[in-house]
Amino acid sequence: MNAQDPAPKGDVTKTANIVLNGKQSMMPVRSGSIGPDVVDVGRLYRDTGCFTYDPGFTSTANCMSKITYIDGDKGQLLYRGYPIEQLAEKSNFVEVCYTLLHGDLPNKVQYDDFRNTITRHTMVHEQMTRFYTGFRRDAHPMAIMCGTVGALSAFYHDSTDINDPKQRMIATHRIIAKMPTMAAMAYKYSIGQPFIYPRNDLDYTSNFLQMCFAVPCEPYVINPVMARALDRIFTLHADHEQNASTSTVRLAGSSGANPFACIASGIACLWGPAHGGANEAALKMLEEIGSVDRIPEYVKMAKDKSSGFRLMGFGHRVYKNYDPRAKVMQATCNEVLANLNHRDPLLDVARELERIALSDDYFIEKKLYPNVDFYSGIVLRALGFPTSMFTVLFSVARTVGWIAQWNEMMEDPEQKIGRPRQLYVGPKERPYTMIDRRA
Repeated sequence: MNAQDPAPKGDVTKTANIVLNGKQSMMPVRSGSIGPDVVDVGRLYRDTGCFTYDPGFTSTANCMSKITYIDGDKGQLLYRGYPIEQLAEKSNFVEVCYTLLHGDLPNKVQYDDFRNTITRHTMVHEQMTRFYTGFRRDAHPMAIMCGTVGALSAFYHDSTDINDPKQRMIATHRIIAKMPTMAAMAYKYSIGQPFIYPRNDLDYTSNFLQMCFAVPCEPYVINPVMARALDRIFTLHADHEQNASTSTVRLAGSSGANPFACIASGIACLWGPAHGGANEAALKMLEEIGSVDRIPEYVKMAKDKSSGFRLMGFGHRVYKNYDPRAKVMQATCNEVLANLNHRDPLLDVARELERIALSDDYFIEKKLYPNVDFYSGIVLRALGFPTSMFTVLFSVARTVGWIAQWNEMMEDPEQKIGRPRQLYVGPKERPYTMIDRRA
């Protein structure tokens, strides 16, 4: 491949020349505002008769986006250019939602108007309660979320026209507002308690906590430290570039599916243990280790490939440095446990594992740094949530990222229906044989 002189950022900066079987393709090389360049292979097949092969699309950019940027080598995460550490410390989840949707931090009037809109949309249609009673009492909350979120399109017909910008925004506000209500209903149903209606006098995360933990027979007092911790968790998980569930939402949306169906598809993808279930897996690992004195045994197993054991909550497909969200989560974990005056032995295990990971040559060489899932499970358990709800909480936070990405896709003039190609390795063409003549 050869390159010409670079052009301005955000446009074609150079071209790449590839020759296959005597056929040549000159492909544009595009540059973003930051990050690596990408080779636009859109006309490769037309020019050469060949496709690219990239299992998992780990080296393929499937879209242009202005929403989230990750630099895995630096351990950097930006929402619309704003560092995640600053947003987690100084902002709140509702403000982050506005920023992801609109591109900039809101002014006071914009923020108040947006917060009021979200607050006024938190109730769900009363007939939705019948969907919950149709599930078995012991149904997994994520199974309930997949079904009920997809069913929203049956109740809100006035916001399913994807070609109408106003309807798209109404659907956006509805899905962000109603997700915590529906998640709390899934939790209440799983433990046999009555549903608690949202309260317009509470902020987003405080409202979610009262819908999950309040009961009709006595008042529920919001712990501000707990509410702030949950708000940070939501902020840290609001978006994360083109991960599996976000790509699923975009792929579903590329066919013209309504936004509620697209978000349901994201929830289904997030349910996978390799994606949204990582914090639950990390917590189970800490419980298995049990105490600090057993850590060397498990570290030895982690280094032995034949053991089949791997440390959960360490390393990341994208981050090759310390996950910036993990630093925030560690501080939040300490705040929560100190407020509860509760000593969790799993935190001692987590701290020692972290110390080893940051000093042991094996972990340093393989860049196995603690990620956000390492501490979030401890925090969620301290807040009172069972492990079955961990991925549900993830979906509540990630909904804004999904819907922001969906909106961006709908406004992209280059958007096409998703249609990956394949490298076929099955049988070549062969004739049909009658059943009485088959061996």
